Amino acid sequence: MMIKKMFFAALALGVFASSCSDDDDNNTASNTANLTLNLEGLEPLGSDFVYEGWIIVPGEQLPVSTGLFNVDDAGALSQTSFTVDAAQLEAATRFVVSIEPVGETGQAALDPADTKLLVGEFSGTTAQVNTGIVGDFSDASGTFFLRTPTDEMPMMNNGNDQYGVWFGAPGMPPTPNFVLPTLPAGWAYEGWVIGETGPISTGTFTDFGARDSFSAFSETMQPGPPVPGEDFFLAAPAGETFPLDVRGRMVVVSVEPVPDDSPRPFVMKPLVGTAGQETAPSSHDFGQNLGTLPTGTVTR
Repeated sequence: MMIKKMFFAALALGVFASSCSDDDDNNTASNTANLTLNLEGLEPLGSDFVYEGWIIVPGEQLPVSTGLFNVDDAGALSQTSFTVDAAQLEAATRFVVSIEPVGETGQAALDPADTKLLVGEFSGTTAQVNTGIVGDFSDASGTFFLRTPTDEMPMMNNGNDQYGVWFGAPGMPPTPNFVLPTLPAGWAYEGWVIGETGPISTGTFTDFGARDSFSAFSETMQPGPPVPGEDFFLAAPAGETFPLDVRGRMVVVSVEPVPDDSPRPFVMKPLVGTAGQETAPSSHDFGQNLGTLPTGTVTR
């Protein structure tokens, strides 16, 4: 009889323990939920950067990270489904994608960088995300002209204006001529000319009426004009031959993360044009290239 009682007591304890274990598993499962990303138009980042998703939850002091991901050369995400705290996900009102340095630690890892690329508000179970947080480029326009002021004496023209490109309207001095939004912190514009081996940067800028960040290709007889641009005389990149004749080449203005993720143009290229044969005082029009802007949906 004693043996039988001990057997039933052990059996009851086992059933109780199993029940508690099942309850714990069920509670753990019910505390998390899946978030699914369906994003298009993204490009691979440089090796030192990664995309990160965030949800904005009312009452939380900081955004809540939903996880890191990158994309391959075809634009496919390395991960599309993420496990998130169920209560936080249900309460979230907004979803954000930022570009973050790899290996962030401390406070920097708890808050999105200034390079916020996509944002969208949740409506029911879905958020439609787009690049509106960076700027509205729907009316983007501008002009550029061919001129080589950095290898000339004041008030003289060497007759080789095909070797330089400057952004704005030609004149004495040249003036800004862009319809582009002022970018938020974390972003800058960058000019490019497509050379024989690929894009050649003319420098980054945030002020349309000032010189840009770069002048290493230009001559040094005098400074460039008070607009972004570059002459192509010195220190040609590998595979390129300077002076570079810009006529007939594609000229691009891109939007770049700061710090930059790659030596090539970022996916956002609001202005693209082709240089004609005319040099200053003629100018050339940029066209829009808005079809590549990233977009997508996020489902909880």
